[in-house]
Amino acid sequence: MADPSSYRPRPGEIPDSPGVYRFRDEHRRVIYVGKAKSLRQRLANYFQDLANLHPRTRTMVTTAASVEWTVVSTEVEALQLEYSWIKEYDPRFNVKYRDDKSYPYLAVTMNEEFPRVQVMRGQKKKGVRYFGPYGHAWAIRDTVDLLLRVFPVRTCSAGVFKNAARTGRPCLLGYIGKCSAPCVGRITPDDHWDLADEFCDFMAGRTGTYLRRLERQMAEAAEEMEYERAARLRDDIGALKKAMEKSAVVLADATDADLIAVAEDELEAAVQIFHVRGGRVRGQRGWVTDKVEEITTGALVEHALQQLYGEESGDAVPKEVLVPALPDPVEPVQQWLTERRGSGVSLRIPQRGDKKALMETVQRNAQQALVLHKTKRASDLTTRSRALEEIAEALDLDSAPLRIECYDISHLQGDDVVASMVVFEDGLARKSEYRRFQIKGFEGQDDVRSMHEVITRRFRRYLAEKEKTGEWADGGGLTDGDRPTTGADATENGADATENGAAPTEHDAAPTRGPALADEPALTDGPALKDDDGRPKRFAYPPQLVVVDGGQPQVAAAQRALDELGIDDIAVCGLAKRLEEVWLPREDDPVVLPRTSEGLYLLQRVRDEAHRFAITYQRAKRAKRFRSSPLDDVPGLGETRKQALIKHFGSVKKLRSATIDQICEVPGIGRKTAETVAVALAGATPAAPAVNTATGEIMDDDDGAPETTADAPGEPVSAGTPDERRGQER
Repeated sequence: MADPSSYRPRPGEIPDSPGVYRFRDEHRRVIYVGKAKSLRQRLANYFQDLANLHPRTRTMVTTAASVEWTVVSTEVEALQLEYSWIKEYDPRFNVKYRDDKSYPYLAVTMNEEFPRVQVMRGQKKKGVRYFGPYGHAWAIRDTVDLLLRVFPVRTCSAGVFKNAARTGRPCLLGYIGKCSAPCVGRITPDDHWDLADEFCDFMAGRTGTYLRRLERQMAEAAEEMEYERAARLRDDIGALKKAMEKSAVVLADATDADLIAVAEDELEAAVQIFHVRGGRVRGQRGWVTDKVEEITTGALVEHALQQLYGEESGDAVPKEVLVPALPDPVEPVQQWLTERRGSGVSLRIPQRGDKKALMETVQRNAQQALVLHKTKRASDLTTRSRALEEIAEALDLDSAPLRIECYDISHLQGDDVVASMVVFEDGLARKSEYRRFQIKGFEGQDDVRSMHEVITRRFRRYLAEKEKTGEWADGGGLTDGDRPTTGADATENGADATENGAAPTEHDAAPTRGPALADEPALTDGPALKDDDGRPKRFAYPPQLVVVDGGQPQVAAAQRALDELGIDDIAVCGLAKRLEEVWLPREDDPVVLPRTSEGLYLLQRVRDEAHRFAITYQRAKRAKRFRSSPLDDVPGLGETRKQALIKHFGSVKKLRSATIDQICEVPGIGRKTAETVAVALAGATPAAPAVNTATGEIMDDDDGAPETTADAPGEPVSAGTPDERRGQER
């Protein structure tokens, strides 16, 4: 615990101007970011008698070891810089709102030749119009299904659209009148774009124009005795009204506004937002946060506004934002919102009438969300705590293992041997900390040796980071032989450190730096120690428990690796699949946990997650190897021109037999490139003929099918049946 007076700036050193300040701890991690109209006055509040500080503020200033600041010209610039730094460093003492889900939006891709209506999640894209967010994706689909009667806009994917254009036949929606079928030319691109624009206008709340137009057309059809057309228009009007009923009118003056309410107690706060467009509630979302700093309701509102509009611009920022309390000062925030929108934004507290009544409704939703969150969290914490306590008791640990790392080895008959490392903190998976390894120290299948290599590499990096920070206190540090290398021990070109396909969090926008090491993370956030820039170091945070997927041999290999590195404060165990036995180092008999044990269930979840992550990586590597082609080794030949060559000649075999002049006929291929391709293919070994595993027939690719290497997906050549191959895969 540091004494704030040890790093307090000298008198007169802090400027009396707007700016942003950062507190760092002894490891140079950024632990708090704040802004101030006057840096001198604000920072002076932190360096006073500790007894006068709020407990959370006292914890922050005693955890910090230094403070630094950046001067800006205006408070608006300070607000923008504070938001950027909070996003980048994720300081532990700042308020961080957590979306309880990834909310779906109704999106219209107006940036395409034929705009498409679809459900979208995640980061917003330029040129796409969004409506929502909605609580459920099915609510969007129900609304779209009703509106397609009147606005038959394209909803199909690019693949379905291209296939329909190729065959000249529209999809089912085109036949039943819920798509204008631009794929087969029933409507021009300009007319379809206008139709999508009308769809957007209706969703934006401009509904009266279309209803009046349809009613007028229905009356004209009835006068002309076109009763079938009039009936169809009547049904269209009913569909529009039904779609409008799904979002109730809450403000009679067709106001566009966002209403933000906050419910809080001493430890947590829940935020609810209602998005009102055209007087109707078009979307709702909510966040929950831990109050890790002393903060007022106005400051919570300010952080919510940053979270809500930090990445938005234009019409996504409404003309009016209604809040329960105003930030102090309010002018910079209001000016910042105005700049985001490009026109004036009113930020105020509703005092009377419909808006105040609606704010009370939003407030009740926030209160219910906070109560529900506390109920779920209490139940969750009780179960997880019991599981961790059972593990600690069964393994005779001094304390509950708050961080558990699990390792698994995966391969297919000794090929593409890889390993995974998954991390559970407080009984929950932390996917940003997941890591993948390639086994490169030797060839062939040896799970025990592979486990020893992975544990050695992971904890060798941990010791190296401890040595850098001066925490390795035994005097000797690491020998040259123990230092991590960038050769076979560590390198994996192109490996992503985090799990592919993991749900986006609020850290998804963290910067990357190109190909990462196999046992080295890209820039992530979390409890890992951080470097001088405040970004996480690699493998700097140790677990309390290492779990390996396997029995006594794998456990012995992991323990031997730790012993060789001189690490004696990390527990090791293994979970064998057959009988779900827990094996400990240097023990002849396993520990058997009851089948109803929460501790055993948690260990099984950790082990199964490690196995899933490892086998997913192994399959991806194998598929990538199978998809390899002699054209991959041709310098300067990108994916587009490779596909053009295969499409032109039909297969690599036919391309290999083509002359240089024939290769030059492919668009985009010059003579020099054609000569390079011909030389590369002449020196490449032709692939073995494909064999149909069902009939034994040798399949020649003269019919124009692309050439396939052995054991490729689709399996023209196989070492056995699919079930046999799955049995050989670990």
